[in-house]
Amino acid sequence: MTTIIAFLIVFVVLVLVHEFGHFIFAKWAGILVREFSIGMGPKLVGWRRNHTAYTLRLIPMGGYVRMAGWQDDDDSEIKPGTMLTVEVGADDVITRINLSQRTTLQGGIPVQVSAIDLVDKLELQGYANGDEDTLLTWRVDHDATVIEADGTEVIIAPADVQFQNAPVWKRLLVNFAGPLNNFILAILVFIGMALASGVANLQTNQIGQIQPDSPAAKAGLRADAVIRSIDGQSVETFTDISTIVSKHKGDPLTVIATQGGQRATLTITPSAKGVIGVYPALDHGVGTAIRYGFTQSWAIASQIFHVLGQLVSGQFSLNKLAGPVGIYTMTSQAAAGGLSTLVMFLAMLSINLGIMNLIPIPVLDGGKILLNLIELIRRKPLSQDKEGLVTMIGAGLMFALLLAVTINDIMRAF
Repeated sequence: MTTIIAFLIVFVVLVLVHEFGHFIFAKWAGILVREFSIGMGPKLVGWRRNHTAYTLRLIPMGGYVRMAGWQDDDDSEIKPGTMLTVEVGADDVITRINLSQRTTLQGGIPVQVSAIDLVDKLELQGYANGDEDTLLTWRVDHDATVIEADGTEVIIAPADVQFQNAPVWKRLLVNFAGPLNNFILAILVFIGMALASGVANLQTNQIGQIQPDSPAAKAGLRADAVIRSIDGQSVETFTDISTIVSKHKGDPLTVIATQGGQRATLTITPSAKGVIGVYPALDHGVGTAIRYGFTQSWAIASQIFHVLGQLVSGQFSLNKLAGPVGIYTMTSQAAAGGLSTLVMFLAMLSINLGIMNLIPIPVLDGGKILLNLIELIRRKPLSQDKEGLVTMIGAGLMFALLLAVTINDIMRAF
């Protein structure tokens, strides 16, 4: 149960951070965000604020930001012949349209739709109260809302606030914002961990802690001592200590150190593995923590790029990829290592998610960015038919890869 909870927390945090990136940049670009959802499937709870519906849905696997005019946003369910209820203001302008059987509009007017345009004309034509002889026309308020079949109330999407009508450079930034937020999350986590636990300072010859009952402890070496030389070799950094000691497994070494303000000469015999049981000093400085946040994130990103390079260069192996089952297994291992290990795993997974989303496959953010760049070069977008076809092909490839990776994860787990 602990693993399941940890997995859900990690997954929800990553999705929330990723989608919030799209959300905040869309708001900045003047694009209407109709819904911000955590989870998929049937709605559990929801509320609306500043023209956006915030929902929590049943299946805690994913989430989405529903932008006006974006791929899965469509008012085409309101077709001629549809029965609905409208709420009309004092100026005879529709302010709410109800498509749900779960909600009743007080004072609402039952209407059978003849024609409706919620994008350009903002107009609805229909027959009210069962009167099929009189066709009425109402104007629809620019900020009118639609109560959808599941009870979610979202604002309509006029042309001026739709995604595809924003400048292409703003759309590109909106698409990039999700992965960007994943990178920012990882950097902040590493900075926080560095502030809390410190960063190993490998550029000094001062040691930190001594492992109890280790060769160093038995020889009398103290924590915070400064090692000057080992077996006649000058020591400038902690890396020097590791390099020299590892070459003398089981051989006694003469160590000259300064501890307690006095010079000391000690004889330390490394273990058969070539260690003496010393740890580097820890730096808790803010500047060091910030640098660590960026350098550690880049180190992990470099490893991921290396693996992706191998996949592209012909060294493809499903064992180098992980799907939901593989991530669940890794989450279990991280959770067993304690909270700090789980948080570090979250940061590493966030970088992984950000980079994988930038792969130029149309169904991913990277594919959308590629289409934005093509539009910038061509000075016009691809036709909707071509873009839809490319997206379908990309989605098919991603589904096939996910299925193969999941099967491989299950086989490895059992």
